[in-house]
Amino acid sequence: MLVLTRKENESIMVGDNIEITVVEAGGGQVRLGIDAPQDIEIHRKEIYQEIEATNKEAASQKVGSLSELIKKISNE
Repeated sequence: MLVLTRKENESIMVGDNIEITVVEAGGGQVRLGIDAPQDIEIHRKEIYQEIEATNKEAASQKVGSLSELIKKISNE
């Protein structure tokens, strides 16, 4: 893991097109601003993990037939 020290209004670059700026630091928290292309998804880690778990669960579900899938969808 790379560990960097930055002050408020200082940035780091990730690759050529992602800039992470320290917006505010204090009170045990740091506020970050992230400037990245719109096609790059940015999530807090706990949200990313929830999305990942949901995707794994959906991928592991087995559907017997198209008619069962339609019934399942229409009941939701």
